[in-house]
Amino acid sequence: MKVKGRVFRYGNDVDTDVIIPARYLNTTSESELAAHCMEDIDGEFIKKVQKGDIIVAGDNFGCGSSREHAPIAIKASGVSLVIANSFARIFYRNSINIGLPILECPEAVKEINAGDTVSCDLSSGKITNESTGKSFTAQPFPPFIQEIIADGGLIKHLKKENR
Repeated sequence: MKVKGRVFRYGNDVDTDVIIPARYLNTTSESELAAHCMEDIDGEFIKKVQKGDIIVAGDNFGCGSSREHAPIAIKASGVSLVIANSFARIFYRNSINIGLPILECPEAVKEINAGDTVSCDLSSGKITNESTGKSFTAQPFPPFIQEIIADGGLIKHLKKENR
């Protein structure tokens, strides 16, 4: 699976409360969650994000509460991939469960700026900053997790497997 998009850049310790503020957790509507994604850290995000765009961030992305609303909001906003130095453990697992591709690659994070165009081959972990021509390699997920993500998450994957 390959993705390509424009980069939105954030720092360290982006917690789930700024990814999707608690005041919007009274809905399960993915489109409603997407409409408020990142608004407490970047009020322009939802106005500018386009299908396929990529978030790049520092350490401990997705820290805070264990709400799976956070990766749902990111995915529903159109983001195709999150690249970070590291992810909070529960956010990491929730991302796989809902089918949001994520990669840890500190080398890429150092070299990618907001507004750059980045492409990524998720099966190999190859990340290319098309704005600078530099390439990086993240550790890709094993094939069975790649399949879960490609199927749209764990529930959709299990339904597909049990047909």
